[in-house]
Amino acid sequence: MDFIFIILMGGLWGSFANVCIYRIPLDKGVVVGRSYCPKCKKLISWYDNIPVLSYLFIKGKCRKCKKEISKKYLLIELLTILSFILIYFFYGISLTTVLLLILALAFIIIFFIDLKHYIIPNSLTFPLMILGFVKSFNPNLSELFPNYINSIIGGIFGYGIIWSIIFFYKILRNKEGMGLGDAKLLAAIGFWFGWIALPFVIFSSSIVALLVVFPGLLNKSKKFSSQIPFGPYIIIGCILYIIFIEQ
Repeated sequence: MDFIFIILMGGLWGSFANVCIYRIPLDKGVVVGRSYCPKCKKLISWYDNIPVLSYLFIKGKCRKCKKEISKKYLLIELLTILSFILIYFFYGISLTTVLLLILALAFIIIFFIDLKHYIIPNSLTFPLMILGFVKSFNPNLSELFPNYINSIIGGIFGYGIIWSIIFFYKILRNKEGMGLGDAKLLAAIGFWFGWIALPFVIFSSSIVALLVVFPGLLNKSKKFSSQIPFGPYIIIGCILYIIFIEQ
């Protein structure tokens, strides 16, 4: 029963993540108003809004206008379900699980918003910072999480590292190299996992970014000055940190 509950929760929160990813960059409320087709703007009936199942049943097309619905919606719901299952599998029923579920959901929303819009909203990073710090006062959580001293040092260092990169890059090149959204995201990770996580996260995220961007540099479809969203790579680096630290 617990496993089925986790799958259902993953699907529901995955559907909510889709709403956030679409509405937050447009400054629209995420809990106000029913979901609607992005093509014809008609409201979606409840039976066409069941996570995963409805998409498969209507074959990825709006029932009213017959226009194709992006596969991204299905992907995000499946990704959320998978994340919830993996967290439950490793941490069982615990407060640590609840915290990691919240973090996973926030990471998924940030990942896809930054990937498309090149922004990381404060409405996501600020609550993550606060929760990351507040939870550090609970000594009964997993050893994955630091105490409050290491947490606040991690938050300050996380922000300071990216801010320093932005500052010196602007002096050298006279233009912005990264956004403060990346600094706030790394600060949130610092609050959650302490300063000890930051070197690994920065190094691994940079390597992953380089591996992804390098083919584009070779075929000249990208330049060194091309804008890339770095938030998704920071998130991947944090996930890799969690995996390796647990091993």
